Amino acid sequence: MKSKTNQVIIIYILTAMFVAIVSHRLLQQYISDSNHPFYTFAKDILFIFLTGIIFKLILSKNDTRNITIFEKLKNTNDEIKESNEKYDIVAKATSDTIWDWKIQEDSFSWNKGIESVFGYRENEVGDSSKWWFEKIHPEDSIKMSIKLYSFIEQKTENWQDQYRFKCANDTYKYVLDRGFLLKDENGKAIRMIGAIQDITKQKEEEQRLKLLETVITQSKDSIIITETNSIDGKIPNIIYVNPAFSIMSGYESDDIIGKSPNIFNSPNSDSNELEKLLVAIKNKEECLIETISLTKNKEEYWVRFSMIPIYNSDNELSHWISIQRDITEEKKQEKEKEQLIRELTQNNKDLKQFSYITSHNLRAPLSNLTGLLNLLEDIPIENQELKEILNGFNKSTHLLNDTINDLVKVIIIKDNPSIQKEAVLIKEIFENVFSQLNFQIELYKPIIKLNFENVSIININKAYIESILLNLLTNAIKYKSENRKLKITITANEIDDTVVLTFKDNGIGIDLARNRDKIFGLYQRFHNYPDSKGLGLYLVKSQVETMGGTISIESEVNKGTTFTLTFKNKQ
Repeated sequence: MKSKTNQVIIIYILTAMFVAIVSHRLLQQYISDSNHPFYTFAKDILFIFLTGIIFKLILSKNDTRNITIFEKLKNTNDEIKESNEKYDIVAKATSDTIWDWKIQEDSFSWNKGIESVFGYRENEVGDSSKWWFEKIHPEDSIKMSIKLYSFIEQKTENWQDQYRFKCANDTYKYVLDRGFLLKDENGKAIRMIGAIQDITKQKEEEQRLKLLETVITQSKDSIIITETNSIDGKIPNIIYVNPAFSIMSGYESDDIIGKSPNIFNSPNSDSNELEKLLVAIKNKEECLIETISLTKNKEEYWVRFSMIPIYNSDNELSHWISIQRDITEEKKQEKEKEQLIRELTQNNKDLKQFSYITSHNLRAPLSNLTGLLNLLEDIPIENQELKEILNGFNKSTHLLNDTINDLVKVIIIKDNPSIQKEAVLIKEIFENVFSQLNFQIELYKPIIKLNFENVSIININKAYIESILLNLLTNAIKYKSENRKLKITITANEIDDTVVLTFKDNGIGIDLARNRDKIFGLYQRFHNYPDSKGLGLYLVKSQVETMGGTISIESEVNKGTTFTLTFKNKQ
């Protein structure tokens, strides 16, 4: 600055000297007095030097003032630069979106956070408050705008609100918006600067915690939260109980907060279970026990008691959660069930013993009676009435003998839940069955269709499968329709490692709407036939299930019946 001042002064003096010399030369030409021009020239030179000194003083003073002003401007610029740098750093560190609203002009500006947080490019961002309000969720917009303009009218300085702000991809984020109001000398709001913070994760976590709180408070199970460490070998002290625990135990939260759950122990509590729980707490392991606890009124009840360790983000144990359930009624039912099982087991043994004794004791007199009746067949009887009586007696005796034989089969099956299987030819099984029913087949001449092309060998108990097929064929003949020729179709198919036998007839059928649940029951009769015992299908189902198979039925009255038998075809 000083060099420039000196340059100006030198230029001024040189210029003025030049003007003075030129003027002196001109005066010498037109004025004859030699002293007068010299005097005028000397006066001009003096004047030039004096004015130069004055100018120098003025310019030096001005330079000093300019230097001061320049320093102030420089310092102000440095402060503004530093402030802007801090502003940018804070904005980046907090990931906030900064906005500046000039209220009177309705001019809006945003920092780069509008792109990094919400995805809007610079050309997509509006420059008025209208664009801002359009991006606020419709459910939040009216509420937020009312609060904002009410705040501006009240002319307080600080404002904040939470709402949902629309992103460039049409999703919404929860935000916390804070604003600062600037006013003029008359107190009129002229400008507002704010920062929008993305709180979506916090909001989701808050909603999740509220949901968990609702689950805990509304749970029917008792929930206790305890401290981390136990003292003197006790369960850690309680810091929270839900309402269900108060209902179950009678203790209000104020009664037990800060106390150990050991106060619920009864003299009849299982010490081994409690020791198991304490060991699990020591080892920071999950544990489940069942023991007897006391209510506030000192009444005993059974409780299923779990302790679950809860770890924080640093994988440090922070709390224990205990979930408890009153199982008093469950324990009572278990005792009753055990007693019932013991009684049923004993009754079953007694019934088996009775069945063995009865079948054994009846066999000898029944055999004698059968033998006597066979002898009577060789004796001619003239009395027709006596002959009919003896025939009926003979028929009843044979029926009783068949019934006892069926009952013995049932007893044998129930006594032997698993039975030896073997690989047998299906063709051979049916040859044996048909030979035993040869008389009935010759008498009624049914149409029998067999389809065993896909399966030739089946892994099964031969005696049982013959008994099953005898029963099914006998029933088909016995319950044939009088209005049409009896037709029986038997097919065998292999699906993976399973053999499916289908036995279908066109007989009188069964009303399944009324009898489906009773089809395979003991002593269940569905037709009024005098020689029906109600044992056949029960015996069939028992034999099928003993061999690990299943049986199902489909039937329609006056149309026929289909039985489907399924067996695993493995050794």
